[in-house]
Amino acid sequence: MESFDIIVVGMGPGGEHVANTLAERGLRVLGVDHGLLGGECPYWGCIPTKMMVRAADALAEARRVDGLAGSVADVTPDWSLVARRIRDEATDGWDDQVAVERFTQKGGTFLRGTGRVVGPGRVDVDGRPYAAGLGIVVNAGSRAATPPIEGLDKVPFWTNHEFAEATALPGSLVVLGGGAIGCELAQVAARFGTTVTVVESAPRLLSPEEPEASERIATVFEREGITVHVGSAAATVAASPTPGEADQVEVTLEDGTVLRAERLLVATGRRTDPGAVGLGSVGVAADARVAPTDEWCRVAPGVWAVGDITGKGAFTHVSMYQAAIVVRDVLGEAGPLADYRAVPRVTFTDPEVATVGLTEAQARDQGVEVRTGFTALGSTTRGWIHGVGGDGFIKLVADPGRGLLVGATVMGPAAGEVIGALAVAVHAEVPLDRLRSMIYAYPTFHRGIEDALADLDQRS
Repeated sequence: MESFDIIVVGMGPGGEHVANTLAERGLRVLGVDHGLLGGECPYWGCIPTKMMVRAADALAEARRVDGLAGSVADVTPDWSLVARRIRDEATDGWDDQVAVERFTQKGGTFLRGTGRVVGPGRVDVDGRPYAAGLGIVVNAGSRAATPPIEGLDKVPFWTNHEFAEATALPGSLVVLGGGAIGCELAQVAARFGTTVTVVESAPRLLSPEEPEASERIATVFEREGITVHVGSAAATVAASPTPGEADQVEVTLEDGTVLRAERLLVATGRRTDPGAVGLGSVGVAADARVAPTDEWCRVAPGVWAVGDITGKGAFTHVSMYQAAIVVRDVLGEAGPLADYRAVPRVTFTDPEVATVGLTEAQARDQGVEVRTGFTALGSTTRGWIHGVGGDGFIKLVADPGRGLLVGATVMGPAAGEVIGALAVAVHAEVPLDRLRSMIYAYPTFHRGIEDALADLDQRS
């Protein structure tokens, strides 16, 4: 049985970081992945989708020139430019050779195969056993969830993978799922000329976010010609009843509405499977949807987990945060333990929706004596200057008893950047009095934080 110091099962961003760092530090590291080294983020997730968003936003900005800076006679979308950039700049044609070489040049060993934990210090890769002297790190990731809709298994459909690899977009698209992925891709497609319909079974789009964000993104979608159906899930899916028609798929909703489109995009969330990677062999329950971890990201003695499989947030930044903790634990180095009170997340629609910590509803559910502060972005000087395309708000969620923020949401241009200041406030438990006494640059979007604090005071 070949032996290594550390075996990393799943080489997504967090696993790759652990493997590269420990190899650099002189440990014998085996990295295992059945797919591309780097995982979802660089090939089908964060990087290519944000390239799409950047391109779609450029089209939207061009269409906003009228009334601001002059006139634009025609804005002509060309998806081939986006597809080429994704292929050539982001994914190397979905080839991970550069990433593999980066790892092996540091002294690591990479195996393309399916790894499975079979006990403490032992991993099976496609029937071959390997031993890990110091331990195992699991970064198994997640995959697109396929909802149990009648007929879906008989109709070809897209997930974010097929969307990212598309060399052309369809003339019409039904998107199942009004969460972050569904909303981002729906808006991208619509801005490139696709007729888009979004179906969300929850009562509103972006249901984990503040209701104010849901209301505003629905208004934006309506303005951009995106049709939205909320509160009614897809009941059946079938191929078009008329062969040869451009519309290839027919979706019937629970309320009887029938939708037809050339393509169907399924964006109803992602799922993890701790059992599939063998974590049952180290004590994880057979029916567990995530792998329970402690403050060092340990699942069991000598077994760590990072990324989606931990259930702490399906974001690359969470996986990388956890990876740093695991590296310190393996090397016996001191450092802060895992703290998930201030996990930021951003939906890269236009306007962006960025959140950190708790929403108002989550805080109330946890028994916090909640007080909120709110300001519409358009009422700030920078929002007024920005004009068209400046939809949004800043909402603060405070615990007045402790004099602290426990959460915040920013919706608007560059909301993902503005949320950084509020993430620091929540994570570092900056007192509200200190936030009130800060100097906020003028005229900026983040100065709206000061306005939201003033509103918070008025509600006290």
